[in-house]
Amino acid sequence: MNLLVIDGQGGGLGKQIVAAIESNFPSITVTAVGTNAIATAAMVKAGARRSATGENAVVVGCREADVIVGPIGIVIADSLLGEITPAMAAAVGQSRATRILIPVSHCNSIVVGGKGLSISRLIKDVVLELQTLYENA
Repeated sequence: MNLLVIDGQGGGLGKQIVAAIESNFPSITVTAVGTNAIATAAMVKAGARRSATGENAVVVGCREADVIVGPIGIVIADSLLGEITPAMAAAVGQSRATRILIPVSHCNSIVVGGKGLSISRLIKDVVLELQTLYENA
């Protein structure tokens, strides 16, 4: 399974995602792609074995991924304070990969149904979804 984690800004969410995947699925190689070098470095520090940075890395990574994990903003152009370019959002949205999107309400996008859940609870839900995908692969 080719698993791609995408994050931006400081990479805090991506770091937590990578750490949870690495501890629960040690046989899966995680590719971390940050919209900036700080986000990429945070995910590498969390254990991502492959990494890249920037728009083209997102586009290429989405082409090769079986599963894409990240905040819901990765499918919204100009989100993450403008770090998600239209090309990035289109690449994620058009990818053949299964997308596991974390409902984070920021940057003028409100996701109903996601309120009240802690980030740690959302990360646990990501792990549960990956477990189902991994078992059925």
